Amino acid sequence: MKIPVIIDCDPGTDDTIALTMALASDHLDVKAITTVAGNQTAEKTAVNGLKIVSFLDKQVPVARGAENPIMRPLVTAGHVHGETGMAHVVLPEPKIDYLETKAWDLFYELSVIKNEKIHLITLGPLSNVAIALMKYPKLKDGISQITMMGGAVGYGNDTPAAEYNIYADPEAAKMVFESGIPITMVGLDCTHQAWLSAAEINAMGSPTEKNGIWLAQEMMHHIHAFATRFGFEGAIMHDPSAIAAVIDPTLIQTKDYFVTVETKGEHTTGKTVVDTLRVTGREPNAQVALEINREGFVELVKELMKRYESGGFRC
Repeated sequence: MKIPVIIDCDPGTDDTIALTMALASDHLDVKAITTVAGNQTAEKTAVNGLKIVSFLDKQVPVARGAENPIMRPLVTAGHVHGETGMAHVVLPEPKIDYLETKAWDLFYELSVIKNEKIHLITLGPLSNVAIALMKYPKLKDGISQITMMGGAVGYGNDTPAAEYNIYADPEAAKMVFESGIPITMVGLDCTHQAWLSAAEINAMGSPTEKNGIWLAQEMMHHIHAFATRFGFEGAIMHDPSAIAAVIDPTLIQTKDYFVTVETKGEHTTGKTVVDTLRVTGREPNAQVALEINREGFVELVKELMKRYESGGFRC
């Protein structure tokens, strides 16, 4: 039975790879894609989300969300993802349009009103989710699980202490962790183990036309060039790790911990504070991913990419 999911994201190079994976999977029923400001401005991430879905010729609605964090100025990651958020790739203009419904209203509509438990996968800042929780207190009854790409046990990548998705809207992240919704946190401890070598990227296929494989590979090569400059072994697959964890939960190893988010620290704002030694006495509120089976992850990505071998936008 397929898992009904909404993917809340900020496309974004690795978001793009994650979306190609999710939209190719037989295990996921992608009810909608919602976008949020993060890797780039809200306008750019929304356009990217729409273009990706249209390019892949998938009948999945796209809704726009928050243009800013709930309490702070917007901090984007254009230095990683490029001016448009899509690195060097230019996709055709979309053949579809956005829903008129906002992301937070769509969460409520698809889960509570339609009475279908939704698994929410978040790949960007948690602004949309926090707004939804504030507007709809009953939303937590409609969301079966949140699998988020974000956070880390011990270090950051946007600051020494904080991972970008949490740092970009720490108040929103704190609200989500305190919501009572079951959470799986797929953070840097896990995603830094999910890397692709140049040879593995090339082995995904050799498309002769612009299709899903081509799109994913272009993003992978961009990430590979960026990551290896900083000493990583290959292209780090942050957001794809969260998608993989939902498709095949056996790929990750987790431990149950209490997690909160620092919102006031001079040097630590945005840090996910993980009670690994259980010194607070607080009940765990998250399954924290600490390891991923890299070989299994690579095989899953390859398998999903093969489904794009025919079809796609022709030059």
